[in-house]
Amino acid sequence: MPRLGIQASVTLEAMSEASPSSRYSASASFRHNQAPIDAVLMVQLGTPEAAEPAAVRRYLAQFLSDPRVVEIPRLLWMMILHGIILRFRPAASAKKYASIWTENGSPLALHTIAQADALAKRMQSTHPGLTVRYAMRYGEPSISRVMRELREQGMQRLLVLPLYPQYAASTTATVWDEVFTELKRWRNLPELRMVRNFHRDQAYIDSLANRIREHWALKGRGEKLVFSFHGVPKRSLLLGDPYHCECHVTARLLAQALGLAPDAYQLTFQSRFGRAEWLQPYTEPTLIELAKQGVRRVDVFCPGFVSDCLETLEEIAQEAKHAFIEAGGEHFEYISCVNDRTDFIEALAQRVQASTSDWQSLQSRESVSASAAEERLKRAKALGADR
Repeated sequence: MPRLGIQASVTLEAMSEASPSSRYSASASFRHNQAPIDAVLMVQLGTPEAAEPAAVRRYLAQFLSDPRVVEIPRLLWMMILHGIILRFRPAASAKKYASIWTENGSPLALHTIAQADALAKRMQSTHPGLTVRYAMRYGEPSISRVMRELREQGMQRLLVLPLYPQYAASTTATVWDEVFTELKRWRNLPELRMVRNFHRDQAYIDSLANRIREHWALKGRGEKLVFSFHGVPKRSLLLGDPYHCECHVTARLLAQALGLAPDAYQLTFQSRFGRAEWLQPYTEPTLIELAKQGVRRVDVFCPGFVSDCLETLEEIAQEAKHAFIEAGGEHFEYISCVNDRTDFIEALAQRVQASTSDWQSLQSRESVSASAAEERLKRAKALGADR
């Protein structure tokens, strides 16, 4: 590589000093006596800010613009999205959100906040000082916003925990995309670890089984238990996405934990969007067929959703129930998600511990007294630092 001439070097240095901006950002509040922190960032899909067309339109525009969510030629899809979908779908979707909205807001947001608070409290017993925050992949609080807030608090190590038990490119991978996109703008990067999935973690399976058993103890048991997972296009499976396989693993392990015979349960996929073929069998057609076959009572549980949301409270508990009853079924029981159950929080805690087992010892070695921190600041200033 040729050496720069003196004039060129002087010119580059002058340009650097003249421009206060940089393509890489850093903490605005960093001080050499600041105590570093370790953090866990729980990430959920997201939710509109209100059950109103304008809010739903903003949410859908961000969600459906993600190229991992809709994998068709970009220009064509943008024309469809902005020319058709965002003109008509928000009003219809807003009505659905309104049917599940609470006086405190979105069920998904409320459950996610409760999960983050519960995990933070649980981790204090094994990893004191660990900071736990939550973010939404689409909507607020955004991943970038929360990561920047953590940076201002002195974050030096970060574990990203997507709240998707089964890995899919359209869910887990897009969280990673957003984290990496944000970090590409940073000058001082934290140590980064990512949870890929937890679809077969025993504690997670146990929490699902306990939830179902509790429901059966209160409401009795149906003739058939349907495990309804969120669907994805079949093309994703053919291209190598492991989501389909991981759903089947979860269903098999959950059935074993419940002691179910193979004919006592069925796995299905819901939330199909568009005309393309998605993973099958589809949930609603399956429920209609069960009713026609003479199944009088069915129980439906959604193992892939850790929080109740539009897809569980409206699509399953309302629409799917209506379809089953209309087809001749007599009794439909929706079994709610694990939400902030203690055993599910324990499952998350065990996953966090497994991913950060060495952090506590590192944190102990790095911690210093207040006087030592001030001494460090003095040394830094003596070497030219301003803070």
